[in-house]
Amino acid sequence: MVRNTPAPPKGRRPNILFIMADDHAAKAIGAYGAGINKTPHIDRLAREGMLFNHCYVTNSICTPSRAAILTGTHNHVNAVRTLDNKIDNWMPNVAKHLKYAGYQTAMIGKWHLGEGKAHEPTGFDHWSVLPDQGVYYDPVFIEPHGQEVVVGYVTDIITDKTIDFISNRDANKPFFIMCHHKAPHRSWEYKRTHKDLYRDEIKLPDTLTDDYKHRASAAKAAKMRVAEDMTFFDLGLVQPEGGSEVGELIGSMGDVRKIPFPEDVSNMVLIDRDTGTNYRFKDREELRRFKYQRYMQRYLRCVHSIDENVGRLLDYLDSSGKDVVNNTLIMYTSDQGFFLGDHGWFDKRFMYEESFQMPLLARFPREISPGIICNDIVSNVDFAPLWLDLAGHPIPSYMQGFSFRPLLHGQRPKGWQKVAYHRYWMHNDSPHECRAHYGVRNQRYKIIYWYNLDYGLPGTRPGGEPPEWELFDCQGDPLELMNQYDNPDYAEVVKEMTTLLDEKMLQIGDIPEHGRLRPALASPT
Repeated sequence: MVRNTPAPPKGRRPNILFIMADDHAAKAIGAYGAGINKTPHIDRLAREGMLFNHCYVTNSICTPSRAAILTGTHNHVNAVRTLDNKIDNWMPNVAKHLKYAGYQTAMIGKWHLGEGKAHEPTGFDHWSVLPDQGVYYDPVFIEPHGQEVVVGYVTDIITDKTIDFISNRDANKPFFIMCHHKAPHRSWEYKRTHKDLYRDEIKLPDTLTDDYKHRASAAKAAKMRVAEDMTFFDLGLVQPEGGSEVGELIGSMGDVRKIPFPEDVSNMVLIDRDTGTNYRFKDREELRRFKYQRYMQRYLRCVHSIDENVGRLLDYLDSSGKDVVNNTLIMYTSDQGFFLGDHGWFDKRFMYEESFQMPLLARFPREISPGIICNDIVSNVDFAPLWLDLAGHPIPSYMQGFSFRPLLHGQRPKGWQKVAYHRYWMHNDSPHECRAHYGVRNQRYKIIYWYNLDYGLPGTRPGGEPPEWELFDCQGDPLELMNQYDNPDYAEVVKEMTTLLDEKMLQIGDIPEHGRLRPALASPT
């Protein structure tokens, strides 16, 4: 694919407001049509701009995705491959380029790329970030001069800080702001005023009781099931005193235990942490449904706060005048997708669609017509090149993404990318036990190679499970329930998709594991 050459900006260089939530699934945005919740302010971006149906993440976990967005490179290049990696802030990034080009730049909210001089934000005129994951209530913010505790709810505070930066800016210069919310990240601590939202039963996903047949063994091995792997704290329940008889300990999370999912639930009592309400269950399936409903209530209440605060930002820009509105690109996304009971799971990590797909909505009245839907493939490594293109700044050769500015106009560039690439490096992580894999997806098919190696990377644990292939027909099997890799009817598709995978890995310089024997698996000579 030929790299875009930025066109001169039409008129003044645009302001760029990039709003990113954490773990916000596309189906939890009203505009995507799942119908499980209402997000009128986020939906406004779709109504007044463009909704993307095929935006994908290169590595479906927080830290690597953030590094890909900031640098415009894949994780084997920026070296942020797992949650335990930190960014080297001497590396070039999009904020540095935009600052050099005369933009006022700010990073506010969740950073999650490391702390201390070697890893703190660079390229930003102003930054105020949460340490590590941050907390929902009365959060600490790290700034160049030190730390401060801000009393309140974190989603509101991040928005306050964003509005403060815009209101105090030099109005003669364009701004670039990364407004990164913590919500709706686990453990889904919602704003107290929202405690009565989503009391009605939420529709169960078709795959909540997935048995993982006809898939690679990685699906069944993963420990991120709503029924079995959620903790008392996750669901706002009292954790009883005791040891393993209370629930399985999650060592990486301190003295936190999973809520049991026993065959016999007759003696089981769960207690609401706030109200003291006791819950008892007739059978295992009633317990499963209780956990799912409790999870979704908490998650969607956190999303509600984000939607309210997107509305605050839109209202503030509206009050700044039509010229500011027309000259500001607003993008809303999440650092990756998220499982909302799909396949029985919560969390992310996998290349399955609910985790792989990022929501993306963009409003830029100067260049985007209202109510447009884009079905072309874009990826999070494409964000930085787009911003530089809009700013009229050269896209540096180290960036691996491509500006999708023509797509904003409803035009697909000749030779536009055919596939989205994903690689999850954090093999057998604790506590999720998700396996390492890579693959590509085009408009219809998805191929995944489970190579199952840890490489000794931080945050991984030993691997070596036999490798496996998967192929899904995303049109005929949108829930991805049937692996067609060994189906003779799909033999030509396997060849085509393997070729596309090889070409993409060659293009970005990633080293494949498929196509070569491992010493432990090779036949004796």
